Amino acid sequence: MLRVWERRYGAVEPARTPGRQRLYSDEDVVRFRLLAAATQHGRNIGQVARLSADELRRLVAEDERARPAAPATAGNPHSEIAESAMALIRALDAAGLDRELRRAIARHGLRVFLEDTVPELMQRVGDEWHANRLSIAHEHLASAAVLTIVLDTMRAVPETPGAPRLVVATPAGGRHALGAAVAAATAAIDGWTVVYLGVDVPASDIVGAAAVTGAHAVAMSVVYAESVAVTESDLRAVRAALPARVPLVVGGAAVAGMPALRSTAGIVVCASIADLRAVLVREKAVA
Repeated sequence: MLRVWERRYGAVEPARTPGRQRLYSDEDVVRFRLLAAATQHGRNIGQVARLSADELRRLVAEDERARPAAPATAGNPHSEIAESAMALIRALDAAGLDRELRRAIARHGLRVFLEDTVPELMQRVGDEWHANRLSIAHEHLASAAVLTIVLDTMRAVPETPGAPRLVVATPAGGRHALGAAVAAATAAIDGWTVVYLGVDVPASDIVGAAAVTGAHAVAMSVVYAESVAVTESDLRAVRAALPARVPLVVGGAAVAGMPALRSTAGIVVCASIADLRAVLVREKAVA
């Protein structure tokens, strides 16, 4: 598509290497993003291809303002933040999105951001993607922006001497990092020392990390499971290898497809960040 826009409509004029390979500048990339946003609002590429970047930004902003607003609770600041963030996501404005979300944290605090703003925003992104109103590029940009901010703020939380330790990861094959990162940040601001392992971690390594760090609990996020049976087996393997006193806390969309976990001793299933906080408060009291 980009080559067609370039050849047929002259959307950009990239530089060339001595071997005639294209060299796209940062300005070229910005133009392509703005053109993509304009066409997704129904604009014809032939009508907008020659507009300047500033003209494209104004056009995309006008289209966003004209777009019917998603249902929202009047006066709900999180809905307002989500609306502003969605406009930036549609324009693929990563820098603007980062600024908007960090302002939300400054206004409302990290806890509110994690429990209210992030779930509402990512639900909207998911709904728009499933409705084919957002592309994979939009979804990835949104997830990357939120993940970066969550990890930055988590690492900025000062550790409490003697605090209980929580190991956080996704199971082998689990590559959706945001749920685990939100869980880790939530634990950090609740006074836990977090050992964040990231994504796609084998069961044996999670258990090993818990042993080395003397973890008081392990949390695992499962947003998507290519094989429910395999992922459930991995979760049970972690549970079986942990000391009985160390609970395994699991959450994420895919856990709904594993109802037997709820009746497994030593596994605590959380349906929300609020549920996770309740578990952390309880476990911290007995750590």
